[in-house]
Amino acid sequence: MQYDPLVLFGKRLIALRKARGWSQERLALESGLARSYIGGIERGQRNIALYNICVLAVTLGISPASMLDFDELA
Repeated sequence: MQYDPLVLFGKRLIALRKARGWSQERLALESGLARSYIGGIERGQRNIALYNICVLAVTLGISPASMLDFDELA
């Protein structure tokens, strides 16, 4: 398997979002980010900025560092 941090981050975001029972629309509404942007992140198509990682982390009630914990995907 090739290591692709964009894909791994997207999978992590999906897992965190679904753990809260939220749709992409709900996450977009709560975070102030566009739903299409969140979809692109989750598909590994967007190179997300640090600022937006922090916005999503605050919205999800977790630390920004935990958003990069890809070990939980295994």
